Amino acid sequence: MPEQKTLKRAAADKRAGKSASTQAGEFVKEQVDKVRAGKHGVRSAKQAIAIGLSEARRAGVDLKPPKKGTTSEATRKKAQKDSAARKQVGAAKKSASTESSAKRSRVSESVLKRESKAGASSAAMSKQAKSAAARRPAASRSAAAKKAAATKGAAGRSAAAKKAAQTRAARAHH
Repeated sequence: MPEQKTLKRAAADKRAGKSASTQAGEFVKEQVDKVRAGKHGVRSAKQAIAIGLSEARRAGVDLKPPKKGTTSEATRKKAQKDSAARKQVGAAKKSASTESSAKRSRVSESVLKRESKAGASSAAMSKQAKSAAARRPAASRSAAAKKAAATKGAAGRSAAAKKAAQTRAARAHH
């Protein structure tokens, strides 16, 4: 179950007109923080992201399931189930299914607790982000960068340029 502050941040993102993936990012961040705090572990950064996206879909973020061919059919089905689960928030459930899902939840949580925390390290997250970006075509990456620059505003661009100059200077000394 996502924390209240995560739900509030996602709702604020939605009100601000931000994309579904930005709203879902709040849930992913929460999962990464939980792993880093030792509340549970993950095998990889991808797993932490997957848990966050699943929570986001269940919480009502309008994330589309992955396209055919990009992931396994099981992953797509899970994404569709998560999206459907949010629509039945108020619906009455059979007691048997509630019991089995509670049991399943408890078991999966205990399994996660035995996993490593290394999957959500900053190095692992960085590696995942870079490999995900590398799979995207150059035009798509360029368009994202242009959009980011356009929405940043003058002050934001100036701050980013100063930070970039600082980084270049720091790396030049090594």
